[in-house]
Amino acid sequence: MSDAQEANQPQGTQPQFALQRIFVKDASLETPAGAKAFTQAWKPEINLEMNTRTNTLDDKHYEVILTLTVTGKNAGETAFLVEVQQAGIFLIAGIEGAELHHTLGAFCPNLLFPYARETVDNFVTRASFPPLMLAPVNFDALYAQQMQQQAAAEEKH
Repeated sequence: MSDAQEANQPQGTQPQFALQRIFVKDASLETPAGAKAFTQAWKPEINLEMNTRTNTLDDKHYEVILTLTVTGKNAGETAFLVEVQQAGIFLIAGIEGAELHHTLGAFCPNLLFPYARETVDNFVTRASFPPLMLAPVNFDALYAQQMQQQAAAEEKH
């Protein structure tokens, strides 16, 4: 069998991972203070909340959705509120159990985050606020923390 023929053979149990598509599933911007937000010195307090969820599309395809909610307050008032659901479709095969859970809970959100961060920044600047580049996030550390909290909660029961 030639090398080309071998390359076209099914992978068998070899793990497969491929990003199929990245897309904005939902996005919103609110500027509740309106023009008043631009009449004060800009000393923002930024709050970031993150959440992820996964939908199984079929036996090899998963939709992972990273939700970022960013609230910018100035002088105690909400200047802007941006919510972005950045999603991706991932082909994952030959990965199961804890490794699959980790891939969906940490690795995939890590790939989606730069796109979500860019969308947030775009919304904020279009609302006439200074650019907002969110700091990188360590999704592996967040995933490990979540697993520790889950294990501790299970021990209490």
